[in-house]
Amino acid sequence: MLTERQILILKSIIILYTNYGTPIGSKTLMTEAGLEFSSATIRNEMVHLEELGFIEKTHSSSGRIPSIKGYRFYVDHLIHPMEIQKKDLMTIKNSFSNDFHQLDEIVVQSAEVLSQLTSYTAISLGPELKESKLTGFRLVPLNEHRVMVILVTDKGHVENQVFSLPRTIQPSDLEKMVNIFNEQLVGHTLIEVFRKLETEIPILINKYAKSAAGIVTILDNIILQAGRDQIHVGGRMNMLDYSMGLGVEKFKSIYSLMDDQHDLAHLLTPHHDGIEVRIGQELDEDLLSEFSLITAGYHVRGYGTGLIALLGPTSMPYSKMISLVDVFRNELSKKVMDYYHSMED
Repeated sequence: MLTERQILILKSIIILYTNYGTPIGSKTLMTEAGLEFSSATIRNEMVHLEELGFIEKTHSSSGRIPSIKGYRFYVDHLIHPMEIQKKDLMTIKNSFSNDFHQLDEIVVQSAEVLSQLTSYTAISLGPELKESKLTGFRLVPLNEHRVMVILVTDKGHVENQVFSLPRTIQPSDLEKMVNIFNEQLVGHTLIEVFRKLETEIPILINKYAKSAAGIVTILDNIILQAGRDQIHVGGRMNMLDYSMGLGVEKFKSIYSLMDDQHDLAHLLTPHHDGIEVRIGQELDEDLLSEFSLITAGYHVRGYGTGLIALLGPTSMPYSKMISLVDVFRNELSKKVMDYYHSMED
């Protein structure tokens, strides 16, 4: 159990280290934090805090920096919500004032704006699409052997893919296939569509449009893409600014991680509802041992749950960042709900 004096010194070290980015010594604590203790008393308490694992001594100076344990204690017990600046609030509101034609546009915008506001890396996931219904299916001929398939869901999500037709396919079979898809798939949830593509549809295709059988696999892949959570990363290059000691190879590895939707989805899976802060090794990813991740879910009533996240250094100003993420997720939730309502009108 820490004493009040130790807590005050730990909090001061974290705040000063966040501000200056250099190890904090007893003299700095006296002059910058205004602690009314003697230099010897502060040094003794710093030794105790180091022994308890809350701060660490660097090789370059006699100053101390916070440890992961110290940050964890600070986040869990010492920070309080901070009122965000009016200019930041206006930036957030203005960023969502435009009309958006697709849900993905909102997801992209949210990550880009949050990364610009914080100078960190922001990650945005749209509301879950697993219960979306397929509302439209079209095949658009591009030339003699290439077509574009377009799928639309009731959540406003659009997927399209261009592919080459087998030369053996008969135009009449292609038309029959389109009719089968529209009759059997449109109006069903994507999960139901998956099941039908595995069971009923191949039987119908083989019976009425045999030469078009290979297109079922292509459609299956497009449906899979439409049902996957949409993830966008904004401000990747910001990592170079807030991780000065990041080697080239490690940066490349983290950059690649940001491109892998499967790894990102695993990383962003929250352990509980609300705002969550994971620090260093808590991220279960060796590449991110010097980073912290703030995640916040946003619920869109009747349409699922999305998530906004902020990746930055362990020395980030947590109170300010948590408050920004909290306000941001509320505005994002409103915008997504407005989007869905506009789709219904």
